[in-house]
Amino acid sequence: MVERITSQMLLQTSQRNMQSSMSALARLQSQAGTQKLISKPSDDPAGAGESMRIRADQRALTQYSTNITDGLSWLSTADDALSSATDTMQAVRNLVVQGANSGSLNAASREAIATQLDSLKAALLSTANTTYAGRSIFAGTSDAGVAFDATYTSTAIPGNGVERRVSPTATVKVDVDGVAAFGSGATSTFALIDQITSDLRAGIDITPHLSGVDSALSSILGEQSRVGSRYNQLETSKELNMSQSGSLESQRASVEDVDLSKVILQLKTQEVAYQTALAVTARALQPTLMSFLS
Repeated sequence: MVERITSQMLLQTSQRNMQSSMSALARLQSQAGTQKLISKPSDDPAGAGESMRIRADQRALTQYSTNITDGLSWLSTADDALSSATDTMQAVRNLVVQGANSGSLNAASREAIATQLDSLKAALLSTANTTYAGRSIFAGTSDAGVAFDATYTSTAIPGNGVERRVSPTATVKVDVDGVAAFGSGATSTFALIDQITSDLRAGIDITPHLSGVDSALSSILGEQSRVGSRYNQLETSKELNMSQSGSLESQRASVEDVDLSKVILQLKTQEVAYQTALAVTARALQPTLMSFLS
Protein backbone atom coordinates (compact mmCIF):
# COMPACT_ATOMS: atom_id res chain seq x y z
CA MET A 1 0.00 0.00 0.00
CA VAL A 2 1.39 3.38 -1.01
CA GLU A 3 1.25 5.95 1.74
CA ARG A 4 -0.28 9.24 0.72
CA ILE A 5 2.00 12.23 1.22
CA THR A 6 -0.07 15.15 2.38
CA SER A 7 0.71 18.84 2.36
CA GLN A 8 0.89 18.72 6.17
CA MET A 9 3.59 16.05 6.05
CA LEU A 10 5.60 18.11 3.56
CA LEU A 11 5.22 21.13 5.80
CA GLN A 12 6.43 19.25 8.90
CA THR A 13 9.41 17.80 7.04
CA SER A 14 10.33 21.19 5.69
CA GLN A 15 9.97 22.69 9.15
CA ARG A 16 12.33 20.10 10.64
CA ASN A 17 14.89 20.73 7.92
CA MET A 18 14.61 24.48 8.40
CA GLN A 19 15.08 24.14 12.16
CA SER A 20 18.15 21.95 11.64
CA SER A 21 19.58 24.52 9.23
CA MET A 22 18.77 27.32 11.67
CA SER A 23 20.51 25.45 14.51
CA ALA A 24 23.64 25.00 12.40
CA LEU A 25 23.54 28.69 11.52
CA ALA A 26 23.14 29.68 15.17
CA ARG A 27 26.06 27.42 16.15
CA LEU A 28 28.33 29.01 13.56
CA GLN A 29 27.22 32.50 14.59
CA SER A 30 28.06 31.67 18.20
CA GLN A 31 31.48 30.30 17.23
CA ALA A 32 32.21 33.39 15.15
CA GLY A 33 31.17 35.66 18.03
CA THR A 34 32.95 33.87 20.87
CA GLN A 35 35.75 32.36 18.77
CA LYS A 36 35.27 29.18 20.81
CA LEU A 37 34.41 25.73 19.48
CA ILE A 38 32.82 24.65 22.76
CA SER A 39 30.31 26.82 24.58
CA LYS A 40 28.82 23.99 26.63
CA PRO A 41 29.89 20.36 27.24
CA SER A 42 27.13 18.96 25.03
CA ASP A 43 28.69 20.71 22.01
CA ASP A 44 31.59 18.23 22.13
CA PRO A 45 31.70 15.92 25.18
CA ALA A 46 35.09 14.45 24.25
CA GLY A 47 36.54 17.88 23.51
CA ALA A 48 35.12 19.27 26.76
CA GLY A 49 36.80 16.48 28.71
CA GLU A 50 40.12 17.11 26.97
CA SER A 51 39.77 20.84 27.61
CA MET A 52 39.22 20.22 31.33
CA ARG A 53 42.32 18.02 31.48
CA ILE A 54 44.47 20.61 29.71
CA ARG A 55 43.23 23.44 31.92
CA ALA A 56 43.94 21.37 35.05
CA ASP A 57 47.49 20.86 33.80
CA GLN A 58 47.80 24.59 33.13
CA ARG A 59 46.68 25.42 36.67
CA ALA A 60 49.27 23.00 38.03
CA LEU A 61 51.98 24.62 35.90
CA THR A 62 50.93 28.05 37.17
CA GLN A 63 51.39 26.84 40.75
CA TYR A 64 54.76 25.30 39.90
CA SER A 65 55.79 28.63 38.34
CA THR A 66 54.82 30.44 41.55
CA ASN A 67 56.79 27.90 43.59
CA ILE A 68 59.84 28.31 41.35
CA THR A 69 59.74 32.10 41.60
CA ASP A 70 59.47 31.91 45.38
CA GLY A 71 62.27 29.33 45.53
CA LEU A 72 64.56 31.51 43.42
CA SER A 73 63.95 34.41 45.81
CA TRP A 74 64.79 32.19 48.79
CA LEU A 75 68.00 30.95 47.21
CA SER A 76 69.00 34.41 45.97
CA THR A 77 68.63 35.74 49.51
CA ALA A 78 70.62 32.78 50.83
CA ASP A 79 73.38 33.31 48.27
CA ASP A 80 73.67 36.99 49.21
CA ALA A 81 73.83 36.07 52.90
CA LEU A 82 76.50 33.42 52.33
CA SER A 83 78.53 35.82 50.17
CA SER A 84 78.39 38.35 53.02
CA ALA A 85 79.38 35.64 55.50
CA THR A 86 82.32 34.65 53.28
CA ASP A 87 83.54 38.25 53.17
CA THR A 88 83.18 38.50 56.94
CA MET A 89 85.16 35.32 57.53
CA GLN A 90 87.88 36.49 55.15
CA ALA A 91 88.16 39.63 57.26
CA VAL A 92 88.26 37.48 60.41
CA ARG A 93 91.05 35.37 58.94
CA ASN A 94 93.08 38.44 58.07
CA LEU A 95 92.76 39.72 61.62
CA VAL A 96 93.68 36.34 63.06
CA VAL A 97 96.82 36.29 60.90
CA GLN A 98 97.59 39.79 62.10
CA GLY A 99 96.92 38.90 65.72
CA ALA A 100 99.02 35.74 65.48
CA ASN A 101 102.09 37.94 65.21
CA SER A 102 102.02 38.34 68.99
CA GLY A 103 105.67 39.25 69.27
CA SER A 104 105.16 42.63 67.65
CA LEU A 105 101.80 43.47 69.25
CA ASN A 106 101.24 45.26 72.53
CA ALA A 107 98.13 45.00 74.66
CA ALA A 108 96.47 47.99 72.97
CA SER A 109 97.01 46.51 69.51
CA ARG A 110 95.64 43.15 70.60
CA GLU A 111 92.60 44.87 72.09
CA ALA A 112 92.00 46.77 68.86
CA ILE A 113 92.06 43.53 66.87
CA ALA A 114 89.81 41.82 69.41
CA THR A 115 87.30 44.68 69.18
CA GLN A 116 87.22 44.35 65.40
CA LEU A 117 86.71 40.60 65.74
CA ASP A 118 83.79 41.20 68.13
CA SER A 119 82.23 43.50 65.55
CA LEU A 120 82.73 40.95 62.78
CA LYS A 121 81.20 38.21 64.93
CA ALA A 122 78.11 40.36 65.52
CA ALA A 123 77.84 41.00 61.78
CA LEU A 124 78.22 37.28 61.05
CA LEU A 125 75.52 36.40 63.59
CA SER A 126 73.21 38.98 62.05
CA THR A 127 73.86 37.45 58.61
CA ALA A 128 73.15 33.97 59.96
CA ASN A 129 69.76 35.27 61.17
CA THR A 130 68.81 36.62 57.72
CA THR A 131 65.13 36.21 56.91
CA TYR A 132 63.03 36.07 53.76
CA ALA A 133 59.31 36.84 53.91
CA GLY A 134 59.49 36.63 57.70
CA ARG A 135 61.17 33.22 57.69
CA SER A 136 64.77 32.53 58.67
CA ILE A 137 66.63 31.10 55.69
CA PHE A 138 69.02 29.17 57.98
CA ALA A 139 66.41 27.65 60.33
CA GLY A 140 64.25 25.48 58.07
CA THR A 141 60.62 25.33 59.22
CA SER A 142 61.38 26.69 62.69
CA ASP A 143 59.17 29.58 63.81
CA ALA A 144 61.65 30.78 66.47
CA GLY A 145 62.28 34.00 64.55
CA VAL A 146 66.05 33.56 64.55
CA ALA A 147 68.26 30.77 63.27
CA PHE A 148 70.74 31.13 66.16
CA ASP A 149 69.88 32.26 69.68
CA ALA A 150 72.03 34.16 72.17
CA THR A 151 74.04 31.01 72.95
CA TYR A 152 74.70 30.46 69.22
CA THR A 153 72.50 27.35 69.29
CA SER A 154 70.60 26.55 66.10
CA THR A 155 66.81 26.72 66.42
CA ALA A 156 66.27 24.58 63.31
CA ILE A 157 64.31 21.35 63.64
CA PRO A 158 66.56 18.56 62.31
CA GLY A 159 65.29 17.08 59.06
CA ASN A 160 62.67 19.78 58.50
CA GLY A 161 63.81 21.85 55.54
CA VAL A 162 61.86 24.20 53.30
CA GLU A 163 61.10 22.73 49.88
CA ARG A 164 59.24 23.91 46.81
CA ARG A 165 57.54 21.54 44.36
CA VAL A 166 58.58 22.38 40.80
CA SER A 167 56.96 19.47 38.93
CA PRO A 168 54.71 16.49 39.69
CA THR A 169 57.80 14.44 40.60
CA ALA A 170 60.42 16.95 41.81
CA THR A 171 60.96 19.22 44.79
CA VAL A 172 63.89 21.54 45.51
CA LYS A 173 65.24 22.53 48.92
CA VAL A 174 65.31 26.34 49.13
CA ASP A 175 66.61 27.02 52.64
CA VAL A 176 70.15 26.47 53.95
CA ASP A 177 71.37 24.13 56.68
CA GLY A 178 72.50 26.67 59.25
CA VAL A 179 74.35 24.07 61.31
CA ALA A 180 76.31 22.93 58.24
CA ALA A 181 77.21 26.53 57.44
CA PHE A 182 77.96 27.92 60.90
CA GLY A 183 77.90 25.06 63.39
CA SER A 184 75.89 25.29 66.60
CA GLY A 185 76.49 26.20 70.22
CA ALA A 186 80.00 25.74 71.57
CA THR A 187 81.25 24.32 68.27
CA SER A 188 79.86 27.18 66.16
CA THR A 189 81.87 29.71 64.18
CA PHE A 190 80.59 32.42 66.54
CA ALA A 191 81.95 30.58 69.57
CA LEU A 192 85.26 30.13 67.72
CA ILE A 193 85.59 33.88 67.20
CA ASP A 194 84.74 34.44 70.87
CA GLN A 195 87.54 32.05 71.84
CA ILE A 196 89.97 33.84 69.52
CA THR A 197 89.19 37.25 71.00
CA SER A 198 89.44 35.84 74.52
CA ASP A 199 92.88 34.31 73.83
CA LEU A 200 94.01 37.46 72.06
CA ARG A 201 93.14 39.65 75.04
CA ALA A 202 94.85 37.17 77.34
CA GLY A 203 98.04 37.31 75.26
CA ILE A 204 97.70 33.66 74.18
CA ASP A 205 99.00 32.74 70.74
CA ILE A 206 96.00 32.47 68.41
CA THR A 207 97.91 30.83 65.53
CA PRO A 208 96.32 27.40 66.26
CA HIS A 209 92.88 28.94 65.58
CA LEU A 210 93.76 29.58 61.93
CA SER A 211 92.87 26.01 60.97
CA GLY A 212 89.45 26.44 62.65
CA VAL A 213 88.83 29.68 60.78
CA ASP A 214 89.78 28.01 57.49
CA SER A 215 87.46 25.11 58.25
CA ALA A 216 84.60 27.48 59.07
CA LEU A 217 85.21 29.41 55.85
CA SER A 218 85.24 26.16 53.90
CA SER A 219 81.88 25.16 55.40
CA ILE A 220 80.29 28.44 54.34
CA LEU A 221 81.71 28.14 50.81
CA GLY A 222 80.44 24.55 50.62
CA GLU A 223 76.89 25.62 51.47
CA GLN A 224 77.10 28.46 48.96
CA SER A 225 78.12 25.98 46.28
CA ARG A 226 75.09 23.83 47.10
CA VAL A 227 72.84 26.89 46.97
CA GLY A 228 74.22 27.71 43.52
CA SER A 229 73.51 24.17 42.35
CA ARG A 230 69.91 24.31 43.54
CA TYR A 231 69.48 27.76 42.00
CA ASN A 232 70.57 26.35 38.63
CA GLN A 233 68.14 23.47 39.11
CA LEU A 234 65.29 25.93 39.63
CA GLU A 235 66.33 27.93 36.57
CA THR A 236 66.22 24.73 34.51
CA SER A 237 62.80 23.90 35.94
CA LYS A 238 61.63 27.42 35.08
CA GLU A 239 62.65 27.02 31.45
CA LEU A 240 61.00 23.60 31.24
CA ASN A 241 57.87 25.01 32.86
CA MET A 242 57.70 27.79 30.26
CA SER A 243 58.13 25.27 27.45
CA GLN A 244 55.38 23.03 28.81
CA SER A 245 53.13 26.05 29.31
CA GLY A 246 53.48 26.98 25.64
CA SER A 247 52.77 23.41 24.58
CA LEU A 248 49.65 23.19 26.75
CA GLU A 249 48.37 26.51 25.45
CA SER A 250 48.72 25.20 21.89
CA GLN A 251 46.80 22.06 22.86
CA ARG A 252 44.09 24.12 24.54
CA ALA A 253 43.74 26.36 21.49
CA SER A 254 43.43 23.37 19.17
CA VAL A 255 40.59 21.97 21.29
CA GLU A 256 38.73 25.17 22.24
CA ASP A 257 39.50 27.92 19.74
CA VAL A 258 38.07 28.22 16.25
CA ASP A 259 39.83 28.86 12.98
CA LEU A 260 38.11 32.21 12.48
CA SER A 261 38.59 32.40 8.70
CA LYS A 262 37.20 28.87 8.31
CA VAL A 263 34.21 29.56 10.57
CA ILE A 264 33.35 32.81 8.75
CA LEU A 265 33.44 30.97 5.40
CA GLN A 266 31.19 28.23 6.81
CA LEU A 267 28.88 30.86 8.29
CA LYS A 268 28.46 32.68 4.98
CA THR A 269 27.85 29.37 3.21
CA GLN A 270 25.26 28.36 5.79
CA GLU A 271 23.52 31.74 5.56
CA VAL A 272 23.21 31.37 1.78
CA ALA A 273 21.94 27.80 2.17
CA TYR A 274 19.38 28.90 4.78
CA GLN A 275 18.09 31.80 2.70
CA THR A 276 17.88 29.53 -0.36
CA ALA A 277 15.98 26.89 1.61
CA LEU A 278 13.54 29.52 2.81
CA ALA A 279 12.89 30.69 -0.71
CA VAL A 280 12.53 27.18 -2.14
CA THR A 281 10.24 26.04 0.68
CA ALA A 282 8.05 29.11 0.29
CA ARG A 283 7.62 28.38 -3.43
CA ALA A 284 7.11 24.64 -3.03
CA LEU A 285 4.56 24.85 -0.22
CA GLN A 286 2.05 27.35 -1.51
CA PRO A 287 -0.98 27.54 0.80
CA THR A 288 -4.25 26.11 -0.65
CA LEU A 289 -7.79 25.95 0.57
CA MET A 290 -7.12 22.45 1.90
CA SER A 291 -4.50 23.89 4.30
CA PHE A 292 -7.26 25.68 6.21
CA LEU A 293 -9.76 22.80 6.30
CA SER A 294 -9.68 20.55 9.27
